[in-house]
Amino acid sequence: MPAFGNTSKNNLEESHPLLQELFNEVIKTFDCSIIQGFRNEEEQNQAYQDKKTTLQFPDSKHNETPSLAVDVCPYPIDWANRDRFHYFAGFVKGVAARLGISVRWGGDWDNDTETKDNNFDDLPHFELVSTEKVNGFNQVEFLSNRLKVVESELSRANSKLSAIKVVIVE
Repeated sequence: MPAFGNTSKNNLEESHPLLQELFNEVIKTFDCSIIQGFRNEEEQNQAYQDKKTTLQFPDSKHNETPSLAVDVCPYPIDWANRDRFHYFAGFVKGVAARLGISVRWGGDWDNDTETKDNNFDDLPHFELVSTEKVNGFNQVEFLSNRLKVVESELSRANSKLSAIKVVIVE
């Protein structure tokens, strides 16, 4: 069975208890490394200069105490293997949904399950959407309800567009 090394354990200890719960569950099945939890001002601004993040200190969830974000990679780490990061993220999101923990992944910032609409990929990044467990309401239900709202808004916009077309034609 996979297990965290000392560096991963230390990085995870800097993180919110829900992230600890999530990744302590993930490691039981999927070997991974916790690259970073908390980032101080120097580390955050260096990550920004290195173009590893779009946020400067103190605007990242990594800058909270405890950290509301972690950078986690499937092990062994192969930075060039995007497919493995996507597979790992799907596994993590599934475990999170089962545990009632709402997370956002840096490969799908808007949580719409579309990865090609990202402007900035941060494939190791996972962050809490909420610091409360979601009891009796999982992410699939959340996304389904969000889709209904978007469809309703789209329908209203189409109706308005049709009304404008009628006015223009007349």
